[in-house]
Amino acid sequence: MTPGSVARDVAHDRRPPPADAADASRFVNAWVEAEALDGARVPAFVLILRTRGCYWADEKGCSMCGYARDTLGRSATPAELAAQLERALGRYRGEPYVKIYTSGSFLDDREVDPASREAIVAAFRGRARRLLVESLPEFATPASLGPLREQFDGQLEVALGLESTDPVVLAKYVHKNAPPSAYLAAADRVRALGLRAKAYLLLKPPYLTEAEAIADVVRSVGEASPRFDSLSVNPVHIQGGTVVEWLYRRGRYRPPWLWSVVEVLRTGAARRGAARLVSFPTAGGLPRGPHNCGSCDREVLAAIEAASLEQRFEALDGLDCRCRSVWQSSRALEPLGVEA
Repeated sequence: MTPGSVARDVAHDRRPPPADAADASRFVNAWVEAEALDGARVPAFVLILRTRGCYWADEKGCSMCGYARDTLGRSATPAELAAQLERALGRYRGEPYVKIYTSGSFLDDREVDPASREAIVAAFRGRARRLLVESLPEFATPASLGPLREQFDGQLEVALGLESTDPVVLAKYVHKNAPPSAYLAAADRVRALGLRAKAYLLLKPPYLTEAEAIADVVRSVGEASPRFDSLSVNPVHIQGGTVVEWLYRRGRYRPPWLWSVVEVLRTGAARRGAARLVSFPTAGGLPRGPHNCGSCDREVLAAIEAASLEQRFEALDGLDCRCRSVWQSSRALEPLGVEA
């Protein structure tokens, strides 16, 4: 079965039915996590709004992304978005870093209308020092970002899911809707406006071996770093209704090892230039997330977080466990189709 046919096979499982008004007034989730801001460790408020989600999920969707399940199944009205914001502000405690996601593109008018975008950003004016939103590249334009810059008096940051600078990996394995050049051009537009640009880089898309995946991210760090202020390495975790889950259930995919994250950070640190290089693995240590043997996962995850927050990657050199040799053997044997 080809990657394209697998994508079509799972596409029907991506979207929920249209939500009622009561559900549409509730955001998906909100929490506080550790971040770094201007060289200091700070708490960050993370908010996921419930919108129609990414339009690309309706057309084809990315191979690892199951966030369409957290959407409304339709567009949100301005009143529904206002209700979500009001509920979210009840949870906000003045964290200096705010991250706003929509399971898609905050800058897409079909997900968040322009007036609602401005109101959401303005709600954190004078309270947060940095505010991050996420978008596909085609929506990161002066027309969409200019009004937001006027509404917020801190640092605005735009996150772009670049995933890889290899056009074959991006098109064939990740199933993105645009080539790497579109993401790099979007980053240039963002920075030309005086805003910060952040790139997400995907560790271990389907159909890549562990060694190939490591090499892909390390190369992407070097090629993308001149265009971005920060680079976030996101190891794949298995979400429902995705190509990755289809392969996982058939024994044809293993989430990346945490040792691979360590290797990417250690090697990529020398290629990041002035950009920050970070990784905060989702579902780390769980079977459906990046993991090692189980006994060392907590220690390795803590070291990855500390290195990311402090930008001190030499501390990763001292990590070790008996499973590290298994990881090394599996990388050598994967091209032969043999598991260590």
